[in-house]
Amino acid sequence: MDILFLRDFRLELIIGLYEWERKAPQPVMIDLEIGLYDHKAGHTDQIGDTIHYGQVAERIQESVAQREIRLVETLGEHIAEIVRGEFGAPWVKVTVRKLAILRGVKELGIIVERGSRI
Repeated sequence: MDILFLRDFRLELIIGLYEWERKAPQPVMIDLEIGLYDHKAGHTDQIGDTIHYGQVAERIQESVAQREIRLVETLGEHIAEIVRGEFGAPWVKVTVRKLAILRGVKELGIIVERGSRI
């Protein structure tokens, strides 16, 4: 399996349970790993033979801007569904990190892994 990845993909969105969190957009960092069974693009050098990570990033940004999300779990699941459902990835790992939300905690978040690596 080949794995495409996007690291430190920054989104600005309103997310959180508490009223103070929902007053303004806050940064959320995403790490995304996308599994590919087909190694064709490595031989053909054609973007049509792989998942276009630029289109994935654009679609995630567009989708998140249109949704009200409270939990990092919901955001992670939503991103995984987009990557698997719309882009046909057999496996995806999504790490969602909120920054400096709790005193003394640099980051908090979740890792969502869906699909099969086999």
